[in-house]
Amino acid sequence: MNYRSVVAAAASVCVVALGLSACAAQPDQEPEQFSLPPREVSEPLDPAVSYAQARLSVMSVREKVGSVLMMHRAGTSAEDLRSFVDTYGLGGIILMGDNIPAVESDLASITSSVSADGGLPILIGIDQEGGIVRRLTSDTAASPAQLRGLPMEATREAFTARSQLLADLGVSVNFGIVADVTDDKRSFIYSRVLGTTSSESAARVAEAVAGEQSRALSTLKHFPGHGVAPGDSHREIPSSGISYDGWLSTHAPSFRSGIDAGAEFVMFGHLALTSVDHVPASLSLEWHDILRDELGFDGVAITDDMRMLQDSRVADYADPVSNAIGAINAGNTMVLFVGGVDPGYLVDSLLAAVDDGRIAESTIDDAVLKLLVTRRELSGQTGPFISCFDECRELVD
Repeated sequence: MNYRSVVAAAASVCVVALGLSACAAQPDQEPEQFSLPPREVSEPLDPAVSYAQARLSVMSVREKVGSVLMMHRAGTSAEDLRSFVDTYGLGGIILMGDNIPAVESDLASITSSVSADGGLPILIGIDQEGGIVRRLTSDTAASPAQLRGLPMEATREAFTARSQLLADLGVSVNFGIVADVTDDKRSFIYSRVLGTTSSESAARVAEAVAGEQSRALSTLKHFPGHGVAPGDSHREIPSSGISYDGWLSTHAPSFRSGIDAGAEFVMFGHLALTSVDHVPASLSLEWHDILRDELGFDGVAITDDMRMLQDSRVADYADPVSNAIGAINAGNTMVLFVGGVDPGYLVDSLLAAVDDGRIAESTIDDAVLKLLVTRRELSGQTGPFISCFDECRELVD
């Protein structure tokens, strides 16, 4: 059969597979016009997101609960810190002064040993603001108080140097950019702020974030701003009756500029701005909604140290488990405890809260997914997550 015969035969066949009711026209007729239905084209899924979704799908609830916690363990033993993380399935660990070896460069060998899975490293955080709040004394970059008297570009230079030090030592998250604003020298936060006016602070915060980019994940703290409320949240719950509009024009700009500059974390403070909510912002659904909806933040929201709530001696915040449940339900992606609770008891209690419905599993899933994506991106790997359970064991056998 020649080419023309093949075409003629094919033309007489009804195009059933395409879902068309009419047959193709005969060779001596004008062909009926038809078109294929448009094919849906979806955006390719980000490899880190794809990995995170697959990983989440095989995690137990206990593993999920552990992964939203960042906790502290004293000491410089890499083996002990690794065991601490693995025992409770923690998503992160915070380094305090008692974790820093005498020779600071030795910290790199500790941090490199803490994560069990190189493809999903845990988050390693530190408070490295410079000046009076620093865990690494080898950080000689300008402090916030010094930067206030220097040209604007000095802020980017200082945080570039600071974040490079952290990267060299294996620290992935810096709780180091103070976005609080105050000109009150009596405030406990005054020596730590980057600006005493809204505009100055906003500009320096953006420069600090730009300096840290690609070296350490940047954290803006302490949302919605300690500068607005007198008192020290390490010992009490500072409170202010400032109006929402007043806050929006004076204390929000620093956080907004840091978010626009690309900050990956925002740390919630334990302070109450009563015009919005009478509970501390760290436990407030309203303040989390403002951060997400008004300021457009879609990164990791983390609490300040939850022990501070207990240390306030306010009866409503005496129970660390209730505080943690409140923090998760408010919208925090991660809950930070430097102390004040037994890790095993905390994980067990949060697991029970999911089981009995005090925390919706979907709430935990949303937080875990965001953290898994963040951790996967830190690894620099792009391959898929493969879970094979019995099949893998058979291969090993």
